[in-house]
Amino acid sequence: MGETTGGFDGARIERAVREILHALGVDPERDGLEETPHRVAEAYMTLLSGLREDPLRHLQTSFDESARDLVMMRDVPFVALCEHHLLPMLGRAHVCYLPESRVLGFSEIVRVVEGYAARPQLQERLTAQISDALHEGLGSRGSLVVVEAEHTCMAATGAWRPGTTAATSAARGVFAEDPARRAEAIALLRTG
Repeated sequence: MGETTGGFDGARIERAVREILHALGVDPERDGLEETPHRVAEAYMTLLSGLREDPLRHLQTSFDESARDLVMMRDVPFVALCEHHLLPMLGRAHVCYLPESRVLGFSEIVRVVEGYAARPQLQERLTAQISDALHEGLGSRGSLVVVEAEHTCMAATGAWRPGTTAATSAARGVFAEDPARRAEAIALLRTG
């Protein structure tokens, strides 16, 4: 590799991975591991690409629309790296908002989720960031985001059983203020 890609220093990441392998007593030059530092560097640069973008830019692709009813997307898949272990959390986000005067294209909602997921992350923060973007960034009347994820760091270390998921939610605007609107949105999320 040896170059900077997307603002990342790939060569430096490769050197660090080689050093980790040496520190573990593993020969990084042995057959099967020769390309591992390069592969890990590429994986990190992909998984952490959100560090080099502002997910709020996706809100610029919105449309004037008089729609004022609930907009919802369920099961938006994502992969994020847990900032505590740099191991993946595999999840899905359920996103809804009440437009004020602008609506997003559905692909832009996916891009917002991906942009915030692609950085060292905590599930709680990810949930709040998506909800804040849709409420404050888009200027909606309210947003509700529910994130469910399996944390491979917990499954791998034995503190959690594989297949267990954690769920977090963040409500803004009308969903935080009006329990009936929040219950309506949660009920719609459950019907999926």
